[in-house]
Amino acid sequence: MLPLPASFSRTHPRRPGYGIGLGTGLTVRKAHYRSTRDVLLSRARVTNLGFFLLAGFAALSFLLNVFHYFADDRRLNGDLNLHGLNVNAAPRGIWETLARDRTLREIDHLIMVPGHAIWTGRRVEERMDEDAWVLESYQRGGGRVAAFFKHIAGGAQMAAEDEHSLLVFSGGQTRPSSTTTEAESYLRLAAVSGLLPSFPKSQSKSTSPPLVRATTEDYALDSFQNLLFSIARFHEYTGRWPSKITVVGYEMKRRRFTDLHRAALRWPADRFEYAGIDAEGEDASAARQGELQNGYLPYTEDTYGCHGILLAKRRACNPFLRHHPYYSSAPELAALLNWCPGPSDQEHGQDQTAVFPGPLPWDSDGAFGRE
Repeated sequence: MLPLPASFSRTHPRRPGYGIGLGTGLTVRKAHYRSTRDVLLSRARVTNLGFFLLAGFAALSFLLNVFHYFADDRRLNGDLNLHGLNVNAAPRGIWETLARDRTLREIDHLIMVPGHAIWTGRRVEERMDEDAWVLESYQRGGGRVAAFFKHIAGGAQMAAEDEHSLLVFSGGQTRPSSTTTEAESYLRLAAVSGLLPSFPKSQSKSTSPPLVRATTEDYALDSFQNLLFSIARFHEYTGRWPSKITVVGYEMKRRRFTDLHRAALRWPADRFEYAGIDAEGEDASAARQGELQNGYLPYTEDTYGCHGILLAKRRACNPFLRHHPYYSSAPELAALLNWCPGPSDQEHGQDQTAVFPGPLPWDSDGAFGRE
């Protein structure tokens, strides 16, 4: 406890009526209590030992607070590296639930299969039954269903041949008559068909069932989003960016992906492959003409699909009003995800085909190194 202030009490001069000490000549002191404010603002006698003790406790408290602050920051940054999330963008309740298998550190090849319909069957025997699919009228007949399964099987086969790959089925909840996503239905069909690739037993943990190298991207509403969102989902799932991308889809859509979507994302051409598989019983000439008029040409005029007819298609394919989580799980792509050049930007030299000018994770060759 600190000593009382020197001015807490004072000696009054001798005045009549106060009395004299018995033969001592001493003045009797009368305590005069001052206000709390005066006491607190008065000087106090503090020994050197007391001063150094107080200073030591203050310094120790400061150092402990600094240590805990930076220790917690290092822990958060560790979670950032582990989960591939921006801690400031993603709430703790999200990233603290993620525990990646170590085998994902070796994954660097994204194999993406874009969805075109929703399979509602349960048995592998139903894979070719059109009644087990939610189809648009133009998708009935012509071997379309068989082509969908070939896309699934082709992507699974490629993933099985490359143990460093991740198979991603992409497609949202696009049909009002089904609550299932295109991607989930493709994954389910691949599972009941025994096609899903898994990690080698020597690499994966002893889990049952075995860890598969396949997942879904459940928010894409068109082909451009199939590609962009699959990259974001790859990052969300593995905590890193792919070094190579392979798309398995319709041959007639090859140019749309290789010439337009890939270029819009500024993804390196030498790290991109496309495996095309068309429907065998379909009128190839009519299919190519439909792709040209309804897909390729619209994207040449609206590179990011965020205006006019392409935007209207996205809205029509989102009957359940879903939105993706990639602003937080892949924050490095936030500006690209939000990029929509248009007529209002023409004064700055930007029309609807202006390519995104900002930085991207794959801008440098160093981004493609395997950890």
